[in-house]
Amino acid sequence: MTSIGQVGEQFVAQWLLSGGWQILQQRWRSPWGEIDLIAQHYNASMVAFVEVKTRKTCNWDGGGVLAITGQKKAKIRQTAAYFLGKYTQFAELPCRFDVALVHYKPCQNNELELDTLTIKIGKSIQWQGYQLTLLDYIEAAF
Repeated sequence: MTSIGQVGEQFVAQWLLSGGWQILQQRWRSPWGEIDLIAQHYNASMVAFVEVKTRKTCNWDGGGVLAITGQKKAKIRQTAAYFLGKYTQFAELPCRFDVALVHYKPCQNNELELDTLTIKIGKSIQWQGYQLTLLDYIEAAF
């Protein structure tokens, strides 16, 4: 069974792919934590470590942005450093830490394939039994 967090990550991954990014890793783990998505831009000039926050439309933490605490940022940075140590071919590239905010609400299941959908910031898509909206994508969030 796929969790809503995984659905949100797949949704953002597809959006990145449509923007010329290659997904290097999904849910990459280290001893310090996990990074939801690690992506490289098509021209190989940048690596993005992406934290995806998938929330119901009415929530307590600002759509997920308030859940990214100093401690969470430190764990993501440690995990990114660990990744770059293991995959040294990316170590010399500029890196950034992005945050994707996804809102969802349950809806009637829509069997469309995600790769056939055009995902735009602020536009809702029905997929996997949810209405999903990429509320914001914050480049270099921290």
